[in-house]
Amino acid sequence: MKDLTEGKPSLLILQFATPMLVGNVFQQLYNIVDSVIVGNFIGKEALAAVGASFPIMFMLISFIVGIANGAAIIISQYFGAKNMKNVRRSIDTMLIYLFFASIIVTFAGLGFSGKIFQLIKLPEEVIPQARLYFNINISGIVLFFGFNAVSSILRGLGDSKTPLYFLIIATLTNTLLDLLFILVFKWGIAGAAIATIISQGGAFITAVIYLNRSHDIFNISWRKYEFDRHIFRKSLRIGLPSGLQQTFVSIGALALFRIVNNFGTDTVAAYTVAMRIDSLASLVAMNFGAALSTFTGQNLGAGKPERVYSGLNATLKMSSSVSVAVTLLVILFRHNLITIFSSDPEVIRIGAEYLLVVCSFYIVFSAMFVIGGLLRGAGATVVPMFITLLALWIIRIPASIWFSGMFGSVGIWWAIPLGWIVGAILSWLYYLKGNWRSKVVI
Repeated sequence: MKDLTEGKPSLLILQFATPMLVGNVFQQLYNIVDSVIVGNFIGKEALAAVGASFPIMFMLISFIVGIANGAAIIISQYFGAKNMKNVRRSIDTMLIYLFFASIIVTFAGLGFSGKIFQLIKLPEEVIPQARLYFNINISGIVLFFGFNAVSSILRGLGDSKTPLYFLIIATLTNTLLDLLFILVFKWGIAGAAIATIISQGGAFITAVIYLNRSHDIFNISWRKYEFDRHIFRKSLRIGLPSGLQQTFVSIGALALFRIVNNFGTDTVAAYTVAMRIDSLASLVAMNFGAALSTFTGQNLGAGKPERVYSGLNATLKMSSSVSVAVTLLVILFRHNLITIFSSDPEVIRIGAEYLLVVCSFYIVFSAMFVIGGLLRGAGATVVPMFITLLALWIIRIPASIWFSGMFGSVGIWWAIPLGWIVGAILSWLYYLKGNWRSKVVI
């Protein structure tokens, strides 16, 4: 457990963000390893199938995760206030909620997967493999929720190192099982999905055993759980806007995928690969934002708002510097990066085109996420929700349709940073207005 209410803000945030960043790199390697092995050993249709599955998974879990994020914010604020009794109750409430939510998501996903792939106009030759990969993954979603819940709870308590260790083990396990199931057992795309479930399940079970033995405040036992309705209502008040935001973002991702699908399998495969690289490159901004969120929650809970301003300035400087470096690396080596996933010349050309356009604006994305992290940590989630929806549904998606009609698939890529620019400007204006300071929930 790490107390972020004492000490130099920049050093605390950097120390807290670094293990999270490394951990999330390994988390992304789950998807990247699947894509690399599938793309090189099964083919571009299977690669497109893997890519098509993730927006649908994101859509199904986004609302649930949004509510859970509300609980994580409450945990960090109670911990900052040194109210350990309610920290324990918040943990119990969050875990019970996620368990039952995962059951609902599993049945919903299995029931509607075929229709969703048809709705987004996925190329017909890709749908059978996409549905198989998706159905296997959604069957193990309870393990995904469990492991990510444990990780987010620990981060809310100031511990960003422990989740990293389990992520490293899980990622290495996933890589070895991918190679075994696909290259040796010849299970095809099903092997990649099964490997992911086994590795996530192993990480979750190992984490629970370790935490039960080493943390007094964290003892997972169904017989001792206590669901606190009052805390859950607080979680809903903070998490509901975030959950709705994530849901509309996920639907927006599906809408974008439908636009991409109009350009055929090569573009879908290239988009899949470029998104993997893009998601890895953008982790710096996302993790600095998450670190600032916990920092903000703890310091506002402790009644130290002046530290929040210092934390924001320090985080913006650090994340912007790293984002510029990442941008230069991706631009210089964009063709080489795409080649790791696929040797198809057209896939490489389209994917490199995406990276050149989108990664040039990582510094804008970084600023947007860092400011959003502060607002979330304060419990101000309603206005950021509307900002996100406006940037996505009023700017990015209409621009994607319009630009792609004029310029082809490259028009879709230009619409992405356009949405970031609008989101960053509006988030900064809301921060300057100062209303977020009144949203602390404890």
